[in-house]
Amino acid sequence: MFEYFPGNYVWNLSVDIALESGAQIGEIDEMCRPLRDAAARGEDAGTGEFLKHWVAMADKLSELAAEDEALGRDFSAGRKLQRASLYYITAERMQGHGHPGRQATYAKAREAFDRAMSLGRENAERIEIPYEGVIIPGVLTRAPGEGPSPIVIYVNGLDSCKELLYFSGLPQALEKRGVSTLCIDQPGSGEALRLHGLPATHESERWASKVVDWLEARDDVDPRRIGMAGISLGGYYTPRAVAFEPRLTLGAVWGANHDWAQVQQKRLAREGENPVPHYWDHVRWVFGAKDMDDFLAKSKGMTLDGVVEKIRVPFLVTHGERDRQIGLEYARRTFDQLVASPKRALKIFTDREGGVEHVGVDNMSFGRDFIADWIAETFGGRVD
Repeated sequence: MFEYFPGNYVWNLSVDIALESGAQIGEIDEMCRPLRDAAARGEDAGTGEFLKHWVAMADKLSELAAEDEALGRDFSAGRKLQRASLYYITAERMQGHGHPGRQATYAKAREAFDRAMSLGRENAERIEIPYEGVIIPGVLTRAPGEGPSPIVIYVNGLDSCKELLYFSGLPQALEKRGVSTLCIDQPGSGEALRLHGLPATHESERWASKVVDWLEARDDVDPRRIGMAGISLGGYYTPRAVAFEPRLTLGAVWGANHDWAQVQQKRLAREGENPVPHYWDHVRWVFGAKDMDDFLAKSKGMTLDGVVEKIRVPFLVTHGERDRQIGLEYARRTFDQLVASPKRALKIFTDREGGVEHVGVDNMSFGRDFIADWIAETFGGRVD
């Protein structure tokens, strides 16, 4: 794992996510160099300074993109705006709930992303799925060709968003293999939480079923080949949804998360690394909890014991051998309990290839390609 800030896992995680999502190393250095002293003060201190420098770079890229656009150079403008959106997202993700500037930064991130997709003629259509009086928003990447295609619902972890899912490269890898992808901000993540007030629920089948309803009504979707893939905490949400929503015919996780309730107890005991600064404030916000007792009560049901055994479709579990957030034993528990799956698979990424950290953040290419190949082969797509 690339560690720009020695000893500060949480800050390094954000930098590495950005690098794996399309950041430029020179821009990373320009943003991070002034932050070394701030990073040395710990994961929670200095996040306001982080916001300042990353937003400044994103603002500059937005200005440069406007200059390109004025000259009719839409593709170049789109590329700059993609990085601007990524840097705004990274800056916003590092802030505590209610931190000054966080809301405005998120608005800039969404605007830059939407503009980047339009100018760059990207295969990324914004969609909105009705849910509990508001919406679950998403980004749809369609497989090429005529007629209905298989599709994967791609879901966030604790602190991600649909734009980062798109930047992960999995939708593009699946597109090449004849599989469409719908990246969503499910309740508790991204826009669903920030703009529509939808907190997380451990019963992921509640929102997953509404997404499947929406997909089944489309003539470009093969209703017999609707799968789900999840990253990080999506490693809990995905198996749960696949177990209880029978129309999902495939599942894959990029990082297992078999017993997230137990992980919280370990984090209270300061075992393992946190994914974001201001962690306990963040999880209370995500789950709409009024205090720690309320959060622990809401997350108590987040175990897959007694759930995974109900999965009766193909399922893939992937995990990094040296994941510092979620131990490898959780991947083995999920795999071992997939006793009713007709095609279960476990892929552990080792030092030989890379991708050993949480969701392969040290090198996401191996996880992306392996998952895309397995999904395509299982759905009858192409891998050549």
